[in-house]
Amino acid sequence: MIKFETFGVGPDTGRDATPAWNRLLEYLDAKPDNAPVTIVFQPGRYDFYAEHAAEREYYVSNHTQTGRKKCGLLLENRHGVTLDGGGAEFIFHGTLIPVAVVDSTDCTLKNFSIDYHYPPVHQLRIRSVDATRKCVVAEVCSDEAYRIEDGRNLRFTAEDNAGYPLDSSVFFTADGRMAYNLPDQPFNPENITELAPKLVEISGWRDDLQAGVRMVLRVSPRPTPGIFLYHADHARIENVTVHFAFGMGLLAQVTETISLNGFRVCRRGADDPRLFTTHADATHFSGCKGLIRSEHGLYEGMNDDAINVHGTYLKILECRGDREIRAAYMHPDCWGLEWGRPGDVVQMVRSQTMESVGTTSRIASICPVDAATYVGAKVFDLTLDQPLPAMPVENGAYGIENLSWTPEVIFRDNTIRNNRARGVLFSTPRRVVCEHNVFDHVHGSAILLCGDCNGWYETGACHEVVIRNNRFINNLTAYYQFTKAVISIYPEIPDLAGQRRFFHSNITICDNEFAMFDAPLLYIKSAEHVRFSGNTIRYNDEFPAFHENRHTFLFEHVADVVIENNDFGDQNALESDLEISYSQPSAVTITPAPSEAGRAGGPRL
Repeated sequence: MIKFETFGVGPDTGRDATPAWNRLLEYLDAKPDNAPVTIVFQPGRYDFYAEHAAEREYYVSNHTQTGRKKCGLLLENRHGVTLDGGGAEFIFHGTLIPVAVVDSTDCTLKNFSIDYHYPPVHQLRIRSVDATRKCVVAEVCSDEAYRIEDGRNLRFTAEDNAGYPLDSSVFFTADGRMAYNLPDQPFNPENITELAPKLVEISGWRDDLQAGVRMVLRVSPRPTPGIFLYHADHARIENVTVHFAFGMGLLAQVTETISLNGFRVCRRGADDPRLFTTHADATHFSGCKGLIRSEHGLYEGMNDDAINVHGTYLKILECRGDREIRAAYMHPDCWGLEWGRPGDVVQMVRSQTMESVGTTSRIASICPVDAATYVGAKVFDLTLDQPLPAMPVENGAYGIENLSWTPEVIFRDNTIRNNRARGVLFSTPRRVVCEHNVFDHVHGSAILLCGDCNGWYETGACHEVVIRNNRFINNLTAYYQFTKAVISIYPEIPDLAGQRRFFHSNITICDNEFAMFDAPLLYIKSAEHVRFSGNTIRYNDEFPAFHENRHTFLFEHVADVVIENNDFGDQNALESDLEISYSQPSAVTITPAPSEAGRAGGPRL
């Protein structure tokens, strides 16, 4: 056991603890063996600044690709290291990755929290609204210095924050929930005037807000996650809390087998006046494999999803022989990281219909084209062990997917509440179990099964998903991309009419409880073998119905969908509420059928 304070900095001193961490790593490097070791902190606050932090060239999936990044607590080329915070608070200053585990194995992070002294996201409280003048008076809810530029731009100036212009807004009610039917709004007022210190008038913008609403002003960049795992096989995260991160709370890429137990992205309790947490997802897994286990977590106040699991399609640029292709990363926030290795199994996908083409192959060789290694590369030449299928690749008609780097997922006993966008996203062909979770006032869909080789380029088809014994409490209170219903099975398929095979398959949604204020319960696009059974659905009037989808069940291009033995209380799911496109009605079986009273004009769900 190694005590951190022996390297010169204890808790609650206000001193920069980064040099002490660097000395600790030098000590580990000088040890004659590479035996497992535990690093222990005392309880209390430790401050880490960017000035003395290690700098590395990291390309982080689904983040702004700046290349060079500062890292506060860096574990690189370490094996069997446990970082035990002992209940400490790690407070970070400036733009840096708080904790990174890279090119390491069997490392454990536990018993600490992460926050920033000055987050670049900012919260205002609406004090009054003048609809006639189309302006609001708002109180700045932090002690950070700010200035007003050009009479209309609010710029906070502490540490690195002056470099992050505020460009969009989301809204919370005073009790910490996201405001009903009010998704993202651009923040582009005509004028901002300071009426008094920390009190500003914002005019020429909105007149439909209410006094007491908390307005959270966001920035576009996502420079760094809170915890970064890259080539960090068999990583364990236990009893760790992230109160803020510039991007994802935890971002893992190209890592095999990850365990999260008691991981939290949350506020500092119910009395915390700051209602937002991470700038993006709570947890995000890109190009991982093995088992991802996430249990006993709390995820609230995020500006994106609680978990997103996916791989990345490369776009095929050209065929260079009967077994050779050139392909590229396409999304601006995902490139520069390792995509595949010799021996990995891959398949081709037609982008417009999201159908696989030909049979699977293995990578014989993969070579970056525009960089010396995969670090910073966008374009790769791949040689496969099997002949290519016939593919006219002009106009980027096809993509390639790595099937080897796809994980199994267990997401269990978690609470997701009061966050923007969506609850959980799964895009992996291996088994997914989502059970015993609570989805409480997620602003968009609670669960999304996606897949897209056209915009986000996030793989891929789900082939075994079990969603059971979860509680859904008045989700979908605003409309976002892919949020057609509380559970939305929504791959992006530009040419759905031309699709001949289904994208997702073998999805079981059973024994869940739904509290609903609006109609859309289940949306399915391009899936077969779906069972919705044994669920209990109850309706309430917490909010007015608003969603453009007025159907309890809305299906497009489906087969073998079974809806059976669900309890709707004294309301009936009507035949008129079941819409099927690009499919035959026989593709769906409903048991028991809607009642005669319902068909005659009972309550519309």
